[in-house]
This record gives sequence, C-alpha cells and structure tokens, in this order.
Amino acid sequence: MKNLLITFIASLFCSSLFAQANAHFTTTGTVEYEKRVNMYAIIKKRLGNDEGGFASQAFENYKKTQPQFKSLKSTLTFTGNKTLFTPIPPAETSNNWFGDIPESKQQNVIYTDLNTNVATASKEVFEEKFLLKDTVRKINWKITDETREIAGYNCRRANAVIMDSVYVVAFYSDEIPLSGGPESFTGLPGMILGLALPHDNITWFATKVTDMPVAENQMKVPVKGKATTYKGFEATMKKVMKDWGTWGQSYLKIFLL
Repeated sequence: MKNLLITFIASLFCSSLFAQANAHFTTTGTVEYEKRVNMYAIIKKRLGNDEGGFASQAFENYKKTQPQFKSLKSTLTFTGNKTLFTPIPPAETSNNWFGDIPESKQQNVIYTDLNTNVATASKEVFEEKFLLKDTVRKINWKITDETREIAGYNCRRANAVIMDSVYVVAFYSDEIPLSGGPESFTGLPGMILGLALPHDNITWFATKVTDMPVAENQMKVPVKGKATTYKGFEATMKKVMKDWGTWGQSYLKIFLL
C-alpha cells in the first residue's frame, strides 16, 4: 500500500512537470481589441433633465438612424516587456450631433516600457495633440476567483477603482506573461484581454491574439504633441473645462483615462 501511494504521488509530480514543460506562453505578438460603447446609455446620462429640449429631440433622431452600440478596433503589439497600443481608424467618420463625444473615439497611442515603468502617450483632444511621458499609472487591483475564456486564453477577473470613482473590471491571462493591456491599463500578472468600465458603459475585449515575432522597428514611441506630464495634462484640461459643467466633468474623466 505504501509503495502504491509513493508511485501515485510520483506519477502526479511527473504529470505536473510534463504539463509545465509543455505549457505554451505567448511573449511576443499582437492583440486585436474591439471597443464597444453603449451610446444610448451615455447620451441619456449626459442629457440629464433636458426632457423635451433640443438635445433630447436630437437624441430621438439619433436613435432612429444609429445603432445602440458603437464598435471601434485597436491593436496592442508586444515584445520584450514593451507594448504599443494603436487605435485603428474607423472606416466611416461620424457626422451626427453626438459624434464628437470622447467616449465614442479612440485617440490615444500609448507606448509602455514595463522594464522602466514609463509610458509615453500621444493624446488628441479637440484636434490638439499632447505628448505625455510619465510613470505608468499604479492600479490597486483585487484579483478574484472568477474566470472566463477570451480569444482562446484562460483569464482571471480583477477589480479596481481608479481616479477615485471609476470602477474597472479586467480579465487577464498569465498565458501571456506581460503586464500590459488596452489604453493605459496595466499592472496585473498577465495580459489584460478583457476590460470593462461598467458605470461608464464601455468595454474592450480581445477578439484575436497572434503569436508571432515582432521587430523592434514596429515598436515606435509616439513623438508628436505638446510635451507634458500626466499632472500637467490634467491641470490643462481642468483649466479649459472649468466652466463646462457636468459635460466638462464627463469629458475630463474620459480624457484622463
């Protein structure tokens, strides 16, 4: 009986070593994301008590011609513990009254060096470009036991609150052992393949992960824009939008993500 138990334990140990030896980890390649924005929900909250006003009438017309969810594409190229988030320009530009709200756009190109913990972001705000270079945002994630599969990868859920009030839900995979993610979201023990801002009606989910070598010249650091830091950018935005009321507060939150 004792020999049988020893044999069984040895078998389990060998099986574990074999599984680890044959586990596949993606360390270089590209993640393709789809950003989905619930435009109806965002516009309704933005209008507030404007019942029957011009904006409400415009919203009713918008719902007759536009889908509830807007879809946007982006890529995250990664190699050597560095990531480059790049939006893909939409095939069609919006020409309706609500087409310029910042939630409905992707105007950030972000290069993150996880070795030095420094991010360089090119942000476009109302046709003006800013170039932010600063330390990577620290996010106090709380990892849970919830799991799901995204783009063929096993992912675990983590939750966080950033900027004092923005609730974030992320799903990361340690099968891609880089602490990266879409936009400026990082800090988990694996790549973020799913991200949601539930109270802000926005999600990013990976649709495809391509495991392939990435050349160094593909990882280009943004260089265009007015040079500043995150705090400098925040101060500028607050000054510009100080008299914009609730719309300004909503815009500010999205620009600072």
